[in-house]
Amino acid sequence: MKRSRTNGAVGRCLVAVALALLFFGSSPQASGSEKAPDAPTFSRAALDRIGNYVRNEVTTGKIPGAVLLIQQHGKPVHLECFGVRDPASSQPMTPDTIFQIYSMSKAITSVAAMMLVDDGKLALDDPISKYIHAFADAKVGVDLSDEAGKYPLKLEPLKRPITIRDLLRHTSGITYGFFGETAVQKLYADPKLYAGDFDNAEFADRIATLPLADQPATRWNYSHSTDVLGRVIEVVSGQTLFQFEKQRLFDPLGMSETEYYVADRAKWPRIAQAFPVDRFRVAGIGDPTVPRRWESGGAGLVSTARDYARFLQMLLNGGELDGRRYLKPETVALMTSDQIGPETKIIHDPFYFPGPSSGFGLGFAVRTSSPPNTTWPLGEYRWDGAGGSFYFVDPQDDLLVVFMVQAPTQGGRIQLALKTIMYEALGKGLRKD
Repeated sequence: MKRSRTNGAVGRCLVAVALALLFFGSSPQASGSEKAPDAPTFSRAALDRIGNYVRNEVTTGKIPGAVLLIQQHGKPVHLECFGVRDPASSQPMTPDTIFQIYSMSKAITSVAAMMLVDDGKLALDDPISKYIHAFADAKVGVDLSDEAGKYPLKLEPLKRPITIRDLLRHTSGITYGFFGETAVQKLYADPKLYAGDFDNAEFADRIATLPLADQPATRWNYSHSTDVLGRVIEVVSGQTLFQFEKQRLFDPLGMSETEYYVADRAKWPRIAQAFPVDRFRVAGIGDPTVPRRWESGGAGLVSTARDYARFLQMLLNGGELDGRRYLKPETVALMTSDQIGPETKIIHDPFYFPGPSSGFGLGFAVRTSSPPNTTWPLGEYRWDGAGGSFYFVDPQDDLLVVFMVQAPTQGGRIQLALKTIMYEALGKGLRKD
């Protein structure tokens, strides 16, 4: 199938910094320049090179379009739109385009949980069975392969309860069903897990009936942990996950486009669409215009580059934005430091998505060493989504980057390429491996 490259809607919308400041509202904090006064900045030539890379992705038909925001010292230094937001309509990409951000939802849910920790209403070492009673009977599934190729499961009791900390750092023993071939992972891939119009309470109870892939606190395993965490937030707060996030995060931060489905029909034309040959849906997360009761804290949100940058700037400022505090500075520091280092004896799953140079905090991958042939900064934290969008926050250079795209098969490649170009421009070395 030929992909549309509509010449008249290549959609470059380079926004001058002055206009970007108007679009993004007031400057988040003056503290950025105080945190990293000697941080290198991007030259005009470097920004052009970055933009040219993404434009080439559009003109060569790899992605329909994208929005890129680079923000440093609390202010946008580059905001550019590329291509089209919908190949069918050829409408140009705009800064207010709405994207399904999938696993970029995890950071928001993690922050919401830590707000309750700061409130004294939740503790990291609380067992989750305190809030979701079905997990009191959780068991670990142990594969016992036989010569006939069958995989009976032996169920073993937990050596210790699953905790809130385990949910945040993906060491709960819960898994996903979209990678791996173990008998436990195949159970998580069963379509019945997503049948019907269920809510967070019902989904958490369904997860609780499945065996764990590992004993808690023994292995990092990417999982539905953040979905279960969303239900814990509901139990503790007495609100739905969206109600809590809207009250405590979205409304105060001005994240007016961030929600679990797009209820306003007038916004539907602004939703980004992938090429027909590159469409993908996370299990249980369908058309973002269709109402659903499941508010997936792990993958369910839609958002814009502007909204997500507001959220990240709050974290980069140590939990504060525009004079309002959301998290304690020490809470942000805890979340963005490695929580599964060698001293924990937590092993990495074969599908360890943070990669060999990173650990994992409470909701984020955290860089613990520079990749070969680079001086990429330590302490950078990040994640991405199944639609191809990604973000990273670099406290050392007082920098954040949000890249929004609807191109599931292209995001990982583009993320590495863009980060390489950006850090080369900042004098941090070029990745060669």
